[in-house]
Amino acid sequence: RLPNEFEVKARATFGTYKQADGILSVIAPISDLFRVGGSVARLSRGGFGDNLTTGRENYNKDVWAGRGTIEIGGNGAPVLIRISGDYTRDKSEPRGGHRLIRSLQTGAPVLDDVYDTRGALVTPKQDIEAYGLAMNISAELSDAVTFKSISAWRKDTSFAPIDFDALPATDVDVPGFYGNEQISQEFQLLYESDKLNGLVGFYYLDAKAITNFDVLLYTTGNLLGFPQFTSYTAGTVKTDTWSVFGDFTYDITDQISLSVGGRYTSDTRDAKILKQRRILGPDPQLGGNAPVTLVTDSNFRGSRKFTKFTPRASISFKPVENHMVYASYSTGYKGSGFDPRGNSTGAPDTNRDGVRSYQEIFDFLSFDPENVKSYEIGYKGSLADGRVRLAVTGFRADCDDVQIPGSVGVDNNGDGIFETFAGITTNASKARLQGVEVETFATLARDFAGPASAINFTGTLGYIDGKYLKFINNLGVDVADFRKIQNTPKWTTSGTLAARLPAFSGLVNASTTLSYRSKTTQFETPSPFLDQKGYALLDASLVWTSEDDRFSLGLHGKNLLDKQYKTSGYQFITVNPTTGVPVLTPAGNVIPALGQEGVLTAFYGNPRQVFVTGTLKF
Repeated sequence: RLPNEFEVKARATFGTYKQADGILSVIAPISDLFRVGGSVARLSRGGFGDNLTTGRENYNKDVWAGRGTIEIGGNGAPVLIRISGDYTRDKSEPRGGHRLIRSLQTGAPVLDDVYDTRGALVTPKQDIEAYGLAMNISAELSDAVTFKSISAWRKDTSFAPIDFDALPATDVDVPGFYGNEQISQEFQLLYESDKLNGLVGFYYLDAKAITNFDVLLYTTGNLLGFPQFTSYTAGTVKTDTWSVFGDFTYDITDQISLSVGGRYTSDTRDAKILKQRRILGPDPQLGGNAPVTLVTDSNFRGSRKFTKFTPRASISFKPVENHMVYASYSTGYKGSGFDPRGNSTGAPDTNRDGVRSYQEIFDFLSFDPENVKSYEIGYKGSLADGRVRLAVTGFRADCDDVQIPGSVGVDNNGDGIFETFAGITTNASKARLQGVEVETFATLARDFAGPASAINFTGTLGYIDGKYLKFINNLGVDVADFRKIQNTPKWTTSGTLAARLPAFSGLVNASTTLSYRSKTTQFETPSPFLDQKGYALLDASLVWTSEDDRFSLGLHGKNLLDKQYKTSGYQFITVNPTTGVPVLTPAGNVIPALGQEGVLTAFYGNPRQVFVTGTLKF
C-alpha cells in the first residue's frame, strides 16, 4: 500500500569498480482515495575484468529501470484497485567466461585473471528489455467474504552473443534471440470467520516462448569443407494453462488446526521446432546476410495436453502459547512440454522399420510431467520471553519422472566430427531429497547503551541429502550411482551478528554476515573442471540513520575475503557415458564434443566490493 503522505526519496551508491547507482522514488497522494507513486533507477558499474580480444569490459553493469503505481480506494473504502507497471533495459556488455584449459588449436594459455576472457563474438549487440503491467483488485463483499482479481501481462526480449569456447576463433559461438510474452488472470474468493478461513479460486495463463539461435561452428566447417558452417535452431513453445483451487483451515480447538487444499490443473503445450545445418553465416536476425541450408534436421510441430490434481493437507498443534508443532503433506506438478532445441534425426527407430515416424519423433522431443510428493514436520516457537525465535523443519520429497535438461554435440554419421548441436529434456530419473532446516533469531542484549540499543543474532542452517534412486542414460544403463542433484549443496549455513546503538543524533547499525555452501555440482554429471568446492563469504555493513529517518549514510563490504567461486559454466567434452569421467588423449588433453577447441568455460561470483550509500527523504 502506498502511504497517505507525500514523500520523495533519493538513494545513491558509489563503490569500487566504478560502481555508481541512483534511485529516485516519489509518492504523491492526490486524495484519500487516489494515490500515485513511481521510481526510476540507474545501475552502473565497470567490469571486474576485460575481454582481451575486443577490448570491452567484462562483468560490467549498464541498467535503467522504472516502476509506477496507481492506487484507487482503500483507507476504509470497500474496494482497492492497484495498477502498476515496470520497465527494465539492460545494455551491459556480454559476459564472457573464463576458459579453464589451454587452446587445443593454438596452445593459447589459461588466463591468470578469472574475470578476463578472449571471446570474439559481439553480434548481435547484447540488449535485454523487459516490461509488464499488473492490476490487483480487492473488494470486501461482506465482513466475511472478500473478492480478489489479479491480472498481469509481461514481455521480454533478449539479444545475446555467447562465446562458449571463450577464444578468438569462431569455434562454438552462439548469437541468440530469446523472447517471452505471457498474460495471466487469477480470481480468488476469500472467506474468514472465527474458526474457518480459506479461499477458492481460478487461474489462467497464456504464454509464448521464442528461441532463435545459431551455433557457429566455423572451425568444424573448415574440416568438412563448409564455409561459415552453422547449426541453426528456431523454436516456439506456447503454453495454455488453467486451474481451479481451494484451501481451507479449520480451528478444531484453540490448540489444533487442520488445513486441506487442492488444485486441478489443465496444461496444454504447442511447439514448433526448426533445426538446420547451414553455410555462409548466421541467420539475418542474428547478424547474418543470406545463409544457405544444407540439411534440415528438424521441422516439427506437436501438441500435448495433461491434467493433474495435486492435494495438500496439514495439521498444527499449539501445546502452549507461542509454541507450535505441525506436519504437512503436499503434492506438486511440473508441466510437460517439448525441448525447443531438439533434433529429430536423433530420434530412435523404436519399431526398427528403417523410418523415423512422426510418433517416434514426437516421443523423442517431448517430455512428461515431473511429480513430487513432499512431507514436512516442524516446530515454531518463541523462547526466553520473546528474545529467541526458533523454527525447525524436517522434510522429505519423493520425485518421479524428474525432468533432466541436456545439451550435446551430435555426430550424425559417426566420423568423429560433431556437425551439430541438440538439446533434449528427458524423464530419466527418480530422486529423493530429505533434510533439515533451522532458522533462529535471538536478542542477545537490549537497551544496554540507551533506548533502542540492541545486539541481535540471525542464523540459518540447512542440510539436504539429495540422491537419484534411478537415472537411465541414453544407452539404457542405470547410472544413478554416478549422478548428483544439480546445484544442491549438502550443507548451507549463515549467521548475522548485528548491533544497534544510539549515536550522533540517530542510530548506528553495524552488522556482519558469514555464509557457507558446501560442494555443488553444476550439472547432474559431476565435472572435475566446473564443480565448486565448499566456500564461505563474509559481508559487513555500517549504517547511520538520523533520528527523524530522513538521512542515512552507509559503508558496506561484500565478499570481504575476496573468495573466487564458480557459479555456472559450459562443458562440451567427451566423457565416459556411465561414470561421466572425462576421456583424455594419450597427451592428457580433453576430446572436444562440439567444435575443435573443447568447451570448458566457467563464470564466477562477484569479487570483493566496497561501497558507500546515502539516502535522503523529504
